[in-house]
Amino acid sequence: MKLAEALVRRADAQKKIAQLRQRLERVVKVQEGEAPAEDPNVLIAELEQTLNEQTAWIRKINKTNALTPFNNAWSISDALAERDQLMQHRKLLSDLLEHASIKQDRFSRSEVKFQRTVDVARIQAQVDELSKTYREFDFRIQESNWQTDLIEE
Repeated sequence: MKLAEALVRRADAQKKIAQLRQRLERVVKVQEGEAPAEDPNVLIAELEQTLNEQTAWIRKINKTNALTPFNNAWSISDALAERDQLMQHRKLLSDLLEHASIKQDRFSRSEVKFQRTVDVARIQAQVDELSKTYREFDFRIQESNWQTDLIEE
């Protein structure tokens, strides 16, 4: 099995857990004299089984990421950390631009006027470059995921 397939199965488990949680929330309390639409004990057992499956996928994925080289310099885990840093840097600068670009409505000349203290165009260019770098880097990681065999144990 390839790493990418394991990532899909982990995501499926996460979705199933969310669905089971919603189903449980609907049946843990019913009006007196009514029966729940589903047996909560069956749902809890299925939830516990799915949590165990998810944990098994996470362990295999983490082990594979830690032990698989990426670009002859890092492990896949290192590449993921670098990708996350790119995303965080881009988000911080994008949020900064959002604050610098807030349009203000002034209704009289006596109201306080604000001015920007940063070069919006330069920061926007940096955001665009970080976005491009992130996309390209993420593509290389995804490509690696489809070429890497999952370490089973």
